[in-house]
Amino acid sequence: MVAKKGPKGGMAADDGEEERSRVPLQAILLADSFATLFRPITLERPKVLLPLVNARMIDYTLAWLESSGVEEVYVFCCAHSKQVIEYLERSKWFGRSNFLVTTIASNYATSAGEALRVIYERGVICGDFVLVSGDTVSNMPLTQMLAEHKERRKRDSYAVMTMAIQRSKSSNVTHKSRLGTDELFIAVNPETKQLLYYEDKGDNLKGSFSLDNALLTANSSICIHNDKQDCFIDICSPEVLSHYIENVDYQHLRAHFVKGLLDDDGISGYKVFVHDIRSSYAARIDNLRSYDTVSKDIIQRWTYPFVPDTQLAAKSVLKHGRQGNYRASGSKISPSATIGSCTVIGNGSTIGNFSNVTTTVIGEGCVIGSNVSIEGCYIWDRVTIEDGCKLKHAVLCDGVILRSGAILEPGVVLSFNVIVGQNFRLPSYSKVSLFKQPIKQDSDEELEYVDDGYGTVEISSSPNSPERMEVLRADNSDVGDAGAGCIWSVDTFNLEEEWLQSIAPVLEDQLTEIVKNRNNQTVKPNEDDTILQQSLNLELGSSDNSDEDIADDSLHFQNEVEATFLRGVHENVKEDNLIFEINALKAMHNCELIDCASALFYAMMKLALETPHTSSSELVKNVAEMITKWKKLLKCYLKTIDEEIEIILKFEEMCLEFATEYIPIFPQILHIMYEKDMLQEDAILKWASEKEEADESDKVLLKHSEKLIQWLREASEEDE
Repeated sequence: MVAKKGPKGGMAADDGEEERSRVPLQAILLADSFATLFRPITLERPKVLLPLVNARMIDYTLAWLESSGVEEVYVFCCAHSKQVIEYLERSKWFGRSNFLVTTIASNYATSAGEALRVIYERGVICGDFVLVSGDTVSNMPLTQMLAEHKERRKRDSYAVMTMAIQRSKSSNVTHKSRLGTDELFIAVNPETKQLLYYEDKGDNLKGSFSLDNALLTANSSICIHNDKQDCFIDICSPEVLSHYIENVDYQHLRAHFVKGLLDDDGISGYKVFVHDIRSSYAARIDNLRSYDTVSKDIIQRWTYPFVPDTQLAAKSVLKHGRQGNYRASGSKISPSATIGSCTVIGNGSTIGNFSNVTTTVIGEGCVIGSNVSIEGCYIWDRVTIEDGCKLKHAVLCDGVILRSGAILEPGVVLSFNVIVGQNFRLPSYSKVSLFKQPIKQDSDEELEYVDDGYGTVEISSSPNSPERMEVLRADNSDVGDAGAGCIWSVDTFNLEEEWLQSIAPVLEDQLTEIVKNRNNQTVKPNEDDTILQQSLNLELGSSDNSDEDIADDSLHFQNEVEATFLRGVHENVKEDNLIFEINALKAMHNCELIDCASALFYAMMKLALETPHTSSSELVKNVAEMITKWKKLLKCYLKTIDEEIEIILKFEEMCLEFATEYIPIFPQILHIMYEKDMLQEDAILKWASEKEEADESDKVLLKHSEKLIQWLREASEEDE
């Protein structure tokens, strides 16, 4: 029987009622990080409006929310709220019918907790919502996470929050993740995914912590992780907001709310769960280290479709070219200039004669002179770099001027409109601003600048403007003759954090000092530690030894080594430093030498494949150049014939993955590896002998290599 249509039709009436009762998917976007890690930059501009590969941070977050089906976004603004509101009102995000962006401003909220209390009082949230910061970059679909959250809510009304986490092993040396954040320890019920423990002060824990006996009694199994990264993407129920109202001392999302629920002995009854991201990307830009890491991930297209050539909010289109480079059509580069890999050049920017630029992001309207050397830097809009300057791993904000011959050592940050004098050298980790360093270091300092009229002042990029000259009179002697800017003092008691959260690579001598300091720290044992060890007896980061977990561990290790190798290639990291980092990964993952060799070989061959080529012969040439350059590094992990055979087997696996490209040239590559002394004759012949006993389907590459095998056997017989 077909239901009647029309105003009085039952089905039509039901559909209309359902449409009226449907709650749109909402999101709260916090446009204030309530932190000071981007000082002095954030004294003048909010972090969410800082450029990230030539688009604003907040544009990445909004683009992801829109793609995930979010219909209403409430952007909470605090410090520099006027700048955020004005930017959004001029942006493409305002005025859309299917993606409503609304700003809520308060100049009195100094924490995330206070922000959520303000939003609760506005009464705008009417159902489950996404809670995220405006410094988040992600391409994860929310569908599954939302479905899990809603299904739990049907069964248990106390399931008020689901947090997104993903795998990211921290360094055993620094106890920091690749984003520069503290090592995270969490305990999760592997069956229900309920979060039982959360602690992000891994550098002080020395790998040990205790769980309450009640948790051990209430849960038949507990999985303990120190290989997860908190993505700071949450799906929350309205009770989360009301809980902040009931607990006015709650200020922070994790330290107070999440840990408060976990430590309240079940008084509230509320529960937090986790959703593990496996194949998508999600990261929050918490410090300059994560700014650098996420920028590289965007350039290398891990964040697709949110990549530089999709024109997120840029004024001009960037074209994706060779070696992972992006260039605007309106940029001008001297024919004698050298542009290295993973470099972005914005519209209207020019690069002069014989300058060398690599792994660098250049904004719009920049002027770079002749004989300039730039490596691993972030150069924002309208920056002028005169002839002969040298800079490595530095951040230069809008309007900065480097006079000829200036040198910036790694880790330097130049805030807006700073001028560095001719031939002046700035030491590593210097921070320079037109504003003097605040005496107070509170996270609400930016609010005081707003109140005093500084933070929202738009200082012209023209060096002779009245507004600019008025500010310069405060102090213009710190950065050389005709320079302008105050050098902020470095906290010597927190120097390690400065190293670990800078965009500059951590040097080997710094790592040695960090290890020495860690070893000198004394840790007071906790009485519950032995109970934890006896009761759980679990490896950190795993709940069991299942084949799936082992496979995940192996893949994760391979990805970590590949990322380390690629960074070494793009940033010209010394071979000894690469060995040091790979050895640290080896120790972290409890891997063998052959695991390192296999992962390195995979990374080398994949990079050779991704290097532009138009024929098989050019691909062979790419591989030969790759092996020649990195043979010594690979040989550090190839000590025996059996390990060399494993490399050949790894190459066989790659031929299955990249069949069209590598199967036709398998014998040629094998021959190159032999000629370059990467593989011994005995390894190739032993591999061939073992393959002869295999099934016919497994002999394809062996048959393909018959001429090479025969040649090697004859040569061996002649030697005898």
